[in-house]
Amino acid sequence: MSRSELFQSFGPALELALLKNVHDAIAEDMGNTDWTGLLVPEGKRCKAQLLCRDKAVVCGQDWFNGVFSALCADSQVRWQVTEGQEVQPGTVVCEIEAFARPLLTAERSAMNYVQLLSAVATRTRHFVNLIEGTKSSILDTRKTLPGMRLAQKYAVRVGGGLNQRLALYDGILIKENHIAAAGGIAQVLANADALGAAHVPVQIEVESLVQLEEALRAGAKSVLLDNFGLEAMRVAVELNKNRAILEASGGVNEETVRAIAETGVDRISIGSLTKDIAAVDYSLRVLD
Repeated sequence: MSRSELFQSFGPALELALLKNVHDAIAEDMGNTDWTGLLVPEGKRCKAQLLCRDKAVVCGQDWFNGVFSALCADSQVRWQVTEGQEVQPGTVVCEIEAFARPLLTAERSAMNYVQLLSAVATRTRHFVNLIEGTKSSILDTRKTLPGMRLAQKYAVRVGGGLNQRLALYDGILIKENHIAAAGGIAQVLANADALGAAHVPVQIEVESLVQLEEALRAGAKSVLLDNFGLEAMRVAVELNKNRAILEASGGVNEETVRAIAETGVDRISIGSLTKDIAAVDYSLRVLD
């Protein structure tokens, strides 16, 4: 899927989020003025290069471009790699030409986006590669940085993963507290059905095989297996008999993800894709 197709798949919400991200980043960093940028002669134009110092999946080009466009309307950002391309350390990923003052003002905010989103895409690609050849897919969660939900979920898609629900408005995920407050598994699923929102996906979390059987009897079509062991997952797949989508969550890491996928579950959700990441190292250097 191309970058434009991927954006379109999120609908207008992602474009709006991008614009807000760019506005907020500039306001946060620049405030009323960039005092250091005033040290550079006004009207001077210069060129710069963005270098990636890590092996990484490049992601966040639209956020990077957006910061430069907002601060210098006639800036030119020429990408040497495509969104989602894996690069080696030392790769020049883009060249920039702009007025020096706004270029220097934009530098940090623009790089903050690519270092974060590239980190999410890189980590996701790593997990996707680890389960290659199985039927499972890698999904994210809602454990995202405040204000960066859609951007991080976009980065997961760039890395080859899929998105769990985008937010509370995007689907129903019935967890243990909902079950307890509603009066049980059968009752809470009946309550979901009574909402009459057929277009809203419904998933229920279970913590045991007994709860799984109860959920299936009540007509559950999507079930999240919360912190199941490998043997319990294998039994769950057998009990399910393809009646519902099974998703594993909890205790997923680089050492366990392959074995989890090999149990036959359909999906594996991993909070660390967006929560526990180390920024990709980028460096911007002015050439003249």
